[in-house]
Amino acid sequence: MKNKIIILIAVVLILSFFLTGCGQIGNRQIGWDTTQTFKWAILELGNGELIEGEVTAWRDFDESDAVQFTINGITYLTHYSKVVLCTEKI
Repeated sequence: MKNKIIILIAVVLILSFFLTGCGQIGNRQIGWDTTQTFKWAILELGNGELIEGEVTAWRDFDESDAVQFTINGITYLTHYSKVVLCTEKI
């Protein structure tokens, strides 16, 4: 009976971990840093112009919707709604 209670508690803890989003793997950094690799980006500037190119470096910021990346030697800091990051050229 004791083993069943321990197993039940363990299952509840594991499920609560994933149901709260802590187990989410993706572009968010929840609890630990995940590594994403993006090779291509399309950026919309304030005047509507589109910049497209190979990403040489990028990073996001905790507790922020800002993203910083470098295309053709130029570093851009923008909001996620203004950029599409891709794993390959589209």
